[in-house]
Amino acid sequence: MKSDWATATRRDLLAGVTVAIVALPLALGFGVASGLGAAAGLVTAIVAGAVATVFGGSNLQVSGPTGAMTVVLVPIVAKYGHTGVLTVGLLAGLMLLALAFARAGRYVRYVPAPVIEGFTLGIAGVIALQQLPAALGTPVPGHHVTMNAVRAAAEFARHPHWQPIALATGVVVIVLVGGRWRPGVPFSLVAVVTMTLAATGMDVARIGSLPSALPAPSLEFLDLGAITALLPSAVAVAALAALESLLCATVADAMHGRQRHNPDRELFGQGLANVVTPLFGGVPATAAIARTAVNVRTGASSRLAALTHAVVLALIVLAAAPLVAHIPLAVLAGVLIATAIRMVQFAAMRALMRGGKADALVFFLTAVTTLALDLVTAVIVGLVVASALALRAVARSVQVSRTVLDEHTVEFRLNGPLFFGAAQRLLFALADVTHARVVVRMSEVTTVDGTGAQMLRDAVDQLRGRGVEVEIAGVRPEHCNKLAVYGVPIPQPTVLA
Repeated sequence: MKSDWATATRRDLLAGVTVAIVALPLALGFGVASGLGAAAGLVTAIVAGAVATVFGGSNLQVSGPTGAMTVVLVPIVAKYGHTGVLTVGLLAGLMLLALAFARAGRYVRYVPAPVIEGFTLGIAGVIALQQLPAALGTPVPGHHVTMNAVRAAAEFARHPHWQPIALATGVVVIVLVGGRWRPGVPFSLVAVVTMTLAATGMDVARIGSLPSALPAPSLEFLDLGAITALLPSAVAVAALAALESLLCATVADAMHGRQRHNPDRELFGQGLANVVTPLFGGVPATAAIARTAVNVRTGASSRLAALTHAVVLALIVLAAAPLVAHIPLAVLAGVLIATAIRMVQFAAMRALMRGGKADALVFFLTAVTTLALDLVTAVIVGLVVASALALRAVARSVQVSRTVLDEHTVEFRLNGPLFFGAAQRLLFALADVTHARVVVRMSEVTTVDGTGAQMLRDAVDQLRGRGVEVEIAGVRPEHCNKLAVYGVPIPQPTVLA
């Protein structure tokens, strides 16, 4: 037993070190991409990584700055500056805590797969476009990702500068090719070291100064006057943090096979992490799918692995900040572009294409909305369209069969849910009845909502107004109260048939 504990501990420590090596360039890159700088990315990975690990609901998750969150933060930085982002992070953290206490974590299971896959593809596209100016060595002002990429490409065409694009391309090739050759090797760090050494003496933009220690916590950034204006941005950040963290926890459980996360505790951990991280100058954080996957694949089984990742990153800040500061921005852009490419799940996309037009429509609509507007809007649009298509499918599955029993009597048998999406079909079926007696048999009705009950009552009233005798038969006991409330005449007691 003691030997098993020692083995598990060694695996967790090794997994934590491995994740830290993978997380270092990503934390730096996402910090730069957010507009707050590489130091903010490192601080976020350390502080949020530790707090979310200790207080979150998953034993396997690794939290920190992510590409999806970066996409949301760029326009906030452009409009409100550094303090606006920190204030938004704090507000979003408080919202996540409220969601945790409201036990809202369970509802993420209702997000359809096409929305998740479209959301992921859209994020990958935005991250790649976002890094194009740095990769081309042609930074341009503004926060509209697509327009910035177009302007950067046009500027590069007029005044090509080959060193940055060579560095970024080299990183992408090393990460993608190396990852397929030896998946267990942290090729992102290998690529960063290799290309940084290759850039020695080149005139390219670099990260710049990094802190040699974590800054002291402070509330001086809090902009009380702008809180009302920042609330919509905070809602977007909180929604994204909740969605990405809970989806990531679900993926981690599936990968491990023997772990189950607590969704409400996970929201609490992410909320607390986002309350604490801005005090140290960090950006809003969430669970990171890529780092979590590395954590699981390298044998992690407890929170010790993610906590070790945060400690190792803190040691890097203390011991190697001057070296890290010399990394070229184009190198980090290459890391993030490679990350974006690896985010695209081609097998899942092919499965969705074969799954039918409805799934394909939701997938592409979510992806395009992510690119054109923003992530939260994309998820909302995807959910609305997916829900509408699902309701249409359910409504079409409802069957109303007609059987003539004799020259005076006709029977209608309902099969499926009698709800607002399908009740009109029953009304049309009963509208042209010419027999003297109608039997509506409901033993195969699975559920009844208010609209369905109301339309059934209206149909009965219309038939009786034309002198047609109507009998409601086979009503299930669980539907009696609903029908009675809306005045549907049902026999008491009802007899199932």
